[in-house]
Amino acid sequence: MLCDVSKVHTGFGIMPKVTHCTEDENWGKPGYSKKVFVATSLSQKGGWASVDKVIERLENNYWKIEVSNFQSWMLGFTRFEGEWKTTELETNKILVEYTYTLHSNVALLYPLNWLFTNTFWKTYMKRVIENVRQMAYTNEPYIYE
Repeated sequence: MLCDVSKVHTGFGIMPKVTHCTEDENWGKPGYSKKVFVATSLSQKGGWASVDKVIERLENNYWKIEVSNFQSWMLGFTRFEGEWKTTELETNKILVEYTYTLHSNVALLYPLNWLFTNTFWKTYMKRVIENVRQMAYTNEPYIYE
């Protein structure tokens, strides 16, 4: 969660690549947020896309974040919540469990939301986790403290 998010969210299909973040001086501390910017894609014009906020953080154990304030229509989704839990299995071997919840306030879109979440979003997040894995293998430095 403390890495350069542009190296994790690299885009896929309709999901744009994250280019950078601003207003992130306190990122990583519960209650603080950052603005996320993306490249142009089929679904977005590029520029400011959303806000990431840290809801809860237990160092070396658990993070809960919220992505909201979407600047383009997101199939009726109002926010995404992600939870990241780590468990040390043995020296240099850590289990990472990442779950997400997508919230929508348009009941008519629930079938489309379900389809999107269980097909495209699931595939996209597997790619994100693989990017995180590669960063860990190459000892990618953190950009936040």
